Amino acid sequence: MLKIIGKEALPQGIVTVAQIPAAIAALEAAVRHDEEQPHQLADENADGAGHHAHGENSVTLRQRVAPFIDMLRRSAAEKKDVVWGV
Repeated sequence: MLKIIGKEALPQGIVTVAQIPAAIAALEAAVRHDEEQPHQLADENADGAGHHAHGENSVTLRQRVAPFIDMLRRSAAEKKDVVWGV
């Protein structure tokens, strides 16, 4: 998720209040792209025997980013940066 919003997965980081709208937009765009290309994603995740890594019980990108987007929105509403590792 951090790569999607242009951040490195480092032990410490910050998404400033000013960066939050763009981060949310990037995450939502990635979800739209992911949902428009489900067959391509499944093909890329197939193993040599033709089995797919993503099955019925796999977690979608939408499900993964939902809590993060919620946190970003709450932080923006409170005018607080999102920080980790501090």
